[in-house]
Amino acid sequence: MAASLPLLLHGAPGSPYTRKMLAVLRYKRVAYRLLSPAQAKANGLPQPPVALLPTFYFPDADGGYQPAVDSTPLIRRLDRDYAARPVVEAAPLVAIIDALIEDYADEWMTKMMFHYRWHFAADAEKAAQILVRHGNTVGADEEFARLAKMFGDRQIGRLSYVGSNEITAPVIEASFVRFLDIFENMLAQSRFVFGDKPCAADFALYGQLTQLAHFDPTPLALTLARAKRIFAWVDDMEDLSGLDDAAPIVAVPASVGPLLAEIGRVYAPVMLGNEKALVAGQTTFSCEVDGRAWTQNCFPYHRKCLAVLRGLFAGLGNSDRGACLELARVAGLEEVLAAGGD
Repeated sequence: MAASLPLLLHGAPGSPYTRKMLAVLRYKRVAYRLLSPAQAKANGLPQPPVALLPTFYFPDADGGYQPAVDSTPLIRRLDRDYAARPVVEAAPLVAIIDALIEDYADEWMTKMMFHYRWHFAADAEKAAQILVRHGNTVGADEEFARLAKMFGDRQIGRLSYVGSNEITAPVIEASFVRFLDIFENMLAQSRFVFGDKPCAADFALYGQLTQLAHFDPTPLALTLARAKRIFAWVDDMEDLSGLDDAAPIVAVPASVGPLLAEIGRVYAPVMLGNEKALVAGQTTFSCEVDGRAWTQNCFPYHRKCLAVLRGLFAGLGNSDRGACLELARVAGLEEVLAAGGD
């Protein structure tokens, strides 16, 4: 790939995954052009099979572009195509724990984000009014009001799809508060999750926190009250292009332990319940999360994430495998990584 050509992508400020990937590009010092979805369409760029934000467009051999989505494999592709300042660490044990935390941010914290944005009236009103104006501020207020109501009603109607309802709301909200306390303490010890340089987990957490800590009123107020380091960290993470190169991360610090325990507490039962239901051919599943009932639609993508994590675990050497199993055992993640703790 010609590194002199800017990468094309389209996305939106209200998309945590767009923000995640823009921060990755800045950290890696990769030139890019960010288009709005409307600009991408106007430029005749091809649509991906599944429309997700952000969508990247990679040059192909015929002079055109191939669309690509999904932030996790996109980071790995960028590390291959632009080897400088890698995001994914070479140390296998660090890489698998990094991937686990990235998955938690992408798939569990997005439930927090969606819940806070659309469950509370003030948050939903702000989101609906602002998000419909992203990329285009021209037009009558009456038309924006119509679009905001239509968009807000649609998103509020999707709350149950991602697992947010009156029964699960206390689980999601308590998990967010615990996360704030855990990550605030981690940031008191090191600048990033694993030490002196950011990894995929940092960018994934940052992406969700651009919304939870900096946009939606209810979680923003909680963040300012409990986690001022996190609020400042989100600002810092936006552009790390000036950060000096740091030595590779070769070990998992002890400070990560409480976050892994939180993942085992809330996200692990959802991953495993979803997997069990999909194997049984079900479209919804129920499980217990943090002592409360949890019910939602099955997500085939979550099972794919589980398979990726187990593949990374299966590829570990004996020493790393033992260390990983010990971390998993303490955090209640054995079945997640080892398919039953094998």
